[in-house]
Amino acid sequence: MSRIGKTVAFIPLRGKSKSIPLKNVKKINGRPLVYWVLDAAVNCEKIDKVVVATDSNEIKYTVNQYGSDKIMVIGRSKDVSTDSASTESVMLEFASNYYFEDIVLVQATSPLLTSRDLNKGIEKYSHVTIDSVLSVVRQKRFIWEKSNLTAKPVNYDPLNRPRRQEFDGFLVENGAFYITSRNRLLKTKCRISGNVATVELREESYYEIDEPNDWILVENLLKRTTGQKSCGNEKIRNIKCLLADCDGVLTDGGMYYSETGHELKKFNTKDGMGFKLLQEKGLKTGIITGENIELVKRRAAKMKVDIVYLGIKNKMKILDEMCGKFDLSYDEIAYIGDDINDLEVIKAVGFGCTVNDGIESVKDAADYVTKVDGGKGAIREVAEILLNAKD
Repeated sequence: MSRIGKTVAFIPLRGKSKSIPLKNVKKINGRPLVYWVLDAAVNCEKIDKVVVATDSNEIKYTVNQYGSDKIMVIGRSKDVSTDSASTESVMLEFASNYYFEDIVLVQATSPLLTSRDLNKGIEKYSHVTIDSVLSVVRQKRFIWEKSNLTAKPVNYDPLNRPRRQEFDGFLVENGAFYITSRNRLLKTKCRISGNVATVELREESYYEIDEPNDWILVENLLKRTTGQKSCGNEKIRNIKCLLADCDGVLTDGGMYYSETGHELKKFNTKDGMGFKLLQEKGLKTGIITGENIELVKRRAAKMKVDIVYLGIKNKMKILDEMCGKFDLSYDEIAYIGDDINDLEVIKAVGFGCTVNDGIESVKDAADYVTKVDGGKGAIREVAEILLNAKD
């Protein structure tokens, strides 16, 4: 039995879906449904491996196209792939064949899940008195119970009806994730057991995708929560150039030094692929940064970006130069930045973007906020949006 890590995210995906055919790889807000929870699991630092169990070759292909070494795709037997098979049956089959310590069940039907949510869940689970954790949302609804011809209130007194802001409401499972140990799963055959704790997520994460109406609702929520504002597909389709800041976008913003005092930077290979795919579609690519070090120049050369501006204090001036040099308008440029020195450019261009860990004022101004932090494939994510719009 092979050991695959201490804490494993487990995503069961079935090829057949009665309500929405091939639901798990159908595109929602421009991306396959499963990619949204893959973002959350892959970018959760507390998860060692992301395992996708599927009976579908098409799902397997789509997941492999996501492009992360952290992901492992495995098969699932016919016995646990039927309409009547429980999620626990797939989990138990997996736990019987692989060794790990803790399992985080993640469901693809909850695309509003984030890596922060998973981190909060795993932190709660680490308490010595906690055996299992599940995600919930708080619902402020007045519940009634029917008895024959009459009904009675369950959670409030109609004679003293509370105001919404004073009403605690109740907690409801949203199905996004469940955490327990491998030993407990095998012993109880249940996704949660023992002392169970909850992690409260945002109210909009209550919605799961089971029916076509759910799809429409969640897609609109995704557009809002990912920061996609007034930029429709038509506007994005007109983009002819993607520019990016370096520190905090192409890198994680960290400053690393060798023993000899040389500065080091951590780049992500996904971003190089993002630039390459855009270049193949005929888009210009470039880096505009306030830094002026050889490392950035070498990385830019390796990615073969068209434009590199180093040591720039006034990025708007460079933007004007770019427009003149390549016969572009502001509306035909997309830009990704993370801090206040990027704010003016983000507001000016046709598609202004920032990263998940960008500062709040930049997030407020941006048309799009990536699901991932800087240095973790943000360029690749924006590139996919641009490519999908053009396709």
